[in-house]
Amino acid sequence: MVALVKSMTGDHPARPVLVISNDPQAAGLAKARQLHIPTFAIDHKPFGKDRAGFEAALHQALTTAKPDIICLAGFMRILTPDFIAKWGGQMLNIHPSLLPKYKGLHTHARALEAGDTVHGCTVHEVTAALDDGPILGQAQMAIQAGDTPDTLAARLLPLEHALYPAVLRRYASGDRTPVLLDNWD
Repeated sequence: MVALVKSMTGDHPARPVLVISNDPQAAGLAKARQLHIPTFAIDHKPFGKDRAGFEAALHQALTTAKPDIICLAGFMRILTPDFIAKWGGQMLNIHPSLLPKYKGLHTHARALEAGDTVHGCTVHEVTAALDDGPILGQAQMAIQAGDTPDTLAARLLPLEHALYPAVLRRYASGDRTPVLLDNWD
């Protein structure tokens, strides 16, 4: 989130209007406030299994903020097809694998267990299918001998911070051409 916000300056075609979290204690909320971005927390826990209620509150906050694009970054809630339909074509997400490989969780461990030599991240449009949708960008890097899920995640983070802002800039300009980044260090 911070990398996205910091990228939206100068001639960038987008500006941040709101940072939302489903965790009222999320560190990103404090960081957003430090960057003078309005924040809103919707704790999902009181909603229990009432996903429609949680998503109605989320939808209301978004409707009030009127974003043109919604960038998911660390929002670890699966959104329903009904919610996605309301914001279809306006939602981006970043995922720590080279989709379509390793949808879901534990992507770094899964890449290592599979013996992959290349790993990376993907920015995609959000659709009703989990970690699916048109790919808007990918960054890849070599898996090194001795990598663990933690070291792989740490080495991937700078690529995520480069890829997502690059994709957002292009997407906000109306260009859906995928951004491709390589880092073989």
